[in-house]
Amino acid sequence: MESQVQYRVVTARELSDWLEEKRDIVVVDTLPEERYRRIHLPGSENACVYQVTFLERMASLVPDRGRTVVVYGSSERSLDALVAAEKLVRAGYRNVFAMAGGVRSWYETGGGLEGEDPGAAMETTGLVLENRLYRVDGDESFIEWTGRNRNTRHFGTLRLTEGSISIHDEGFTGSFVLDMRSIVNKSLAGDPLKEVLEAHLASDDFFFVERFPTARFVIESARIVEEPTLSAPNAKVRGMLDLHGVKNEIGFEATLNHLEGGGLVAEAHFDIDRTRWDIVYGSSRFFEHLGMHLVFDPISVQLHIVAR
Repeated sequence: MESQVQYRVVTARELSDWLEEKRDIVVVDTLPEERYRRIHLPGSENACVYQVTFLERMASLVPDRGRTVVVYGSSERSLDALVAAEKLVRAGYRNVFAMAGGVRSWYETGGGLEGEDPGAAMETTGLVLENRLYRVDGDESFIEWTGRNRNTRHFGTLRLTEGSISIHDEGFTGSFVLDMRSIVNKSLAGDPLKEVLEAHLASDDFFFVERFPTARFVIESARIVEEPTLSAPNAKVRGMLDLHGVKNEIGFEATLNHLEGGGLVAEAHFDIDRTRWDIVYGSSRFFEHLGMHLVFDPISVQLHIVAR
């Protein structure tokens, strides 16, 4: 039978009073260790709720599951403390409290903080972009592609040779150059057919790289969504893809994140219809009786752009 014990919520002021009364409680910061080192409540312990070893860490901190435990997290919009409290109740802890509002609430009610950077209490974790120009790092950026037919799929990579992203108040613009000669198949690694397929993709049946050695994508407009987060698509992008000697507009969603040292990483995944760029080999919209040579029209693309 499932336990009826539930966690309870305590305010920052109530917790402050309990600490002044020197109640027998254990206060636990549920954020990553690096964040705990920067800023935490005085006297608190650390057990990161994002770690799979969270309950093991809690068992070492509080072996008596009847003792009062107060967990806290970042702010009112973060579920860290609530998730930690639920885990503890399910693990058999009987006196669990979650402090409402986290570090931010504690700070706003006048509570003291410890750590390397106590002033970090009001930091935002959303996407904040600085107006500036970023240059693409070709060594760390890449494109992954996937093509399919009715029996299997093939996938591989494509390199970027150059590019830039310019952040401004209205959003961002930019351009990227793709080296079509760098097409690599990875699904046939170790198979003699790997080189055959790569040669076929490079031939005039597909990308005709002898005549069109590069492709270019120009971002014509891109805007950041309202209240952007870091794990969901936070930008809407439209631009012109010049491929196989044909220009067509495409649009997709992208997810931008910060890199340490001021860099930027952008990820996006979407499908394009290759026949819009006159790449029609194996398409039943243009040929009949294809048999084993039938190739589906959509190509799946995943972009990973690192810019500094």
